[in-house]
Amino acid sequence: MQLELHASEYRVSAEGITVVLLPKEFALFQFLYRNKGRTFSREQLLDHVWPMEYPVERTVDDHIYRLRKKLRPFADVEIKSVRGLGYSLSLQHSTAREANPTTRDPELHKTMRDVFGKYHLYGQGRSMLTLARQQDVLGFELDPFYSVYVHFVQGNLEWLLNTDEVPLRERFYWLLLFYMFTGDPKQNLALCEQVLEKKLLTPAQHREMEILNILDFYTLAGEPSKAFERLKLSHAVIAEPKYESFIPQTAITEMFVHLVAGTEDHELEKMATAIEDGILSAKPFLREIGSYKVVKGLWMLQRQAWREAENLLDEGLHVLDRSGFVPLKLYALHRIHHYCGTFPPKQELQQKYADMFKEEQEQIGLLKLLGPLEAVIRSELGRC
Repeated sequence: MQLELHASEYRVSAEGITVVLLPKEFALFQFLYRNKGRTFSREQLLDHVWPMEYPVERTVDDHIYRLRKKLRPFADVEIKSVRGLGYSLSLQHSTAREANPTTRDPELHKTMRDVFGKYHLYGQGRSMLTLARQQDVLGFELDPFYSVYVHFVQGNLEWLLNTDEVPLRERFYWLLLFYMFTGDPKQNLALCEQVLEKKLLTPAQHREMEILNILDFYTLAGEPSKAFERLKLSHAVIAEPKYESFIPQTAITEMFVHLVAGTEDHELEKMATAIEDGILSAKPFLREIGSYKVVKGLWMLQRQAWREAENLLDEGLHVLDRSGFVPLKLYALHRIHHYCGTFPPKQELQQKYADMFKEEQEQIGLLKLLGPLEAVIRSELGRC
């Protein structure tokens, strides 16, 4: 069973089931879950979950009692009482997979990976998450890549930062993106160049960062000329068949670079027509549709067509929200926020999207986890 903890809403989910906890119940469960298999006394739990408070030991017992009742729908989750020592959380291995002969079927494994790949391509994050939650019921093993990637898609930063289920190398790129979708573009650009120079990513991730991610950082850091230069490499790479799926996002990012660089409207019109009538018509990927609407909305801001701009920006963010790709909505808000800092629109619009950007960071838990996140990234950079 793969549990998902949603700290901002105090929810625990697995296999299509969701349980809502009270704040302290969630904090207690989260601590035990992170330390599953270890036994903690009541005093230790009080210290970790109720710091700077003065509850009695009975408080722990009451919360454990309520947790056990609320978590009953998750048959594999057990909070054990260890006589004379305290409490311990364990996850039992479900017999569902063992009872289902399809679990070890290599043909089904390949088929399910292809299905995940198709949802990934079309930007249907919610579909990916729904399928991942049903793996025990449907009798298949989640591919190792997607077992990590689904946490990135749903914005589960806490898991990516703290899990010991997979090595840091397999999580580092996703952690890096969360960090860079939040911070100052100039610092992000320097960080991006360091990571590329030290070759800290897998070959596929390295390629994605050097032909796509870095374009935004050049642009928002005030160096669109470097972005234009890098686009030569981007176009050479996406001409290869295996990188064909990068074509829509590259075209959208290229339009954004031109927008910031001050390219004339008639040239932007040509790019917009090529994207709308050509690229997105042939490849109607939700992520790219949302991203394009955001860039077009920024263009309308520059033209001071305020109402049209706001409608496009809101529609783009809504599409990204509907796609279920939480980091890409954060990325779009990061783009809007810093664009508005360089080319200020009406004050009320600038404030609206600044507030939305902050709210999105809070929902993901970025603001409270930024310190630990930065420490992990700096440590990895310093290690190499």
